[in-house]
Amino acid sequence: MADRDKILRYFKASGDEELAARLADLAEHARKTSKFKVSEFLDPHGKNVAEIVAANMEGIRLELDGGFPNAERAKAAFVAEDYQGKIDFGLVCYLVKWDKRYYTLGHRDILGAFMGMGCEREILGDIVLVPEGAQFVSDKTFTNYIESNLTQIGAAHVSLQQIGADELQMKEEKVKIISATVAALRLDAVAAAGYGMSRSRMADEIKSQNVKINWKEAKNGAQSVAEGDVISFRGRGRVELSEIRGTTKKGRCSITLKRYV
Repeated sequence: MADRDKILRYFKASGDEELAARLADLAEHARKTSKFKVSEFLDPHGKNVAEIVAANMEGIRLELDGGFPNAERAKAAFVAEDYQGKIDFGLVCYLVKWDKRYYTLGHRDILGAFMGMGCEREILGDIVLVPEGAQFVSDKTFTNYIESNLTQIGAAHVSLQQIGADELQMKEEKVKIISATVAALRLDAVAAAGYGMSRSRMADEIKSQNVKINWKEAKNGAQSVAEGDVISFRGRGRVELSEIRGTTKKGRCSITLKRYV
C-alpha cells in the first residue's frame, strides 16, 4: 500500500483525514521534485498530524517554523531528505501599535480584526502582546492585503510596520495552579473546575462548540480527559490536566490543573 493510503486510513477514524490528505499531498510533491513544500499555519494538533505524516513518508523530513521562538502556531515544511538548500517558509513579521492612552486591545480584538477583513485563520500565526502593542506573524503572500486593510482594530486606529524575525519576543504565559476534585474525569466536569463555573453551564458551552480538547472540537461533555490533555475555551484561555493524584475517600478524582491566562 502506498504511503499516502496508509496515512489516510490511519486518520480516517479521528476525523483528520482531510487535513492529513492535504499534508500528504505536500509531502509527495516535495519527494517528487526533490525540494520542499510548505503548509498553511497549523495549530498544535495540526503540527502533530504533520509529524505523523512526515514520519510515514519515505524520503521526507519535517521542519516547523512559526517565527516566534516558542510559536504555538507554525508552518510545516516537508523537505526531500536530499535537499540541501534554504527553506522559505513565506513568513512576514509585524508590529502593530495603537494609542494605549485611550484603547485597550487584546488577542481577541486583533484576531477579530483579521476575521473581519475576510482572512482565514490559516494565514495567521501567533499574536503576542508586547509593551509597544502587539507582534504577529502572517503568510507573506497576503502582505499587500494586510498592509492595505489593517488600519483599525475596533475603534482604535493602528499603525503597522514590518519587523525582523529576530525582533519577535517570546510569549509570556501566566499559569495558575488549580487543585480540585471531580466526580469523574469527564470533559464537562474537568473543564468546569478549570474555568470556575458550574458543570451544567460548561456542558452548554461544549454543546455550543466553544470548547476544544487538544485543539480539536469537543464531541460532548461526557468524553473522557486524560493526564496531559489541553482544554481550550473560546476567549478564556487554556487549561491543562497536569496530574491525576488519585481517588478521595468519597470516591472522587483528585486532580491538578494548570490554567494559562
